[in-house]
Amino acid sequence: MRMSFTRLDPPLPIHVLERGDGLAFGVIDYGAEHNLIWVTAIDATGEIWCAPNPKVRMQKNWTMGRGAPATSDTAGSAQGGTTPTSPIPFPVPAGS
Repeated sequence: MRMSFTRLDPPLPIHVLERGDGLAFGVIDYGAEHNLIWVTAIDATGEIWCAPNPKVRMQKNWTMGRGAPATSDTAGSAQGGTTPTSPIPFPVPAGS
């Protein structure tokens, strides 16, 4: 089994459950039977987190027709992750 690291260029805007919005700039793949690991710079804190795939959601993208991601800190999946259940509030610019 070989591990691979893929640099994301451009970085992807994502939301990490329990951490917040950020830019994923890399993905680590340890192979079969492992979650992908998203290497992410969190916007609010500048921290770098390695988040497992079940904790990662794409951010809202109006032009792509994608609404705010749904999150849940209590629901679990078969791999110990979370299942989307409720939307994240998305700020609306003043005057909109």
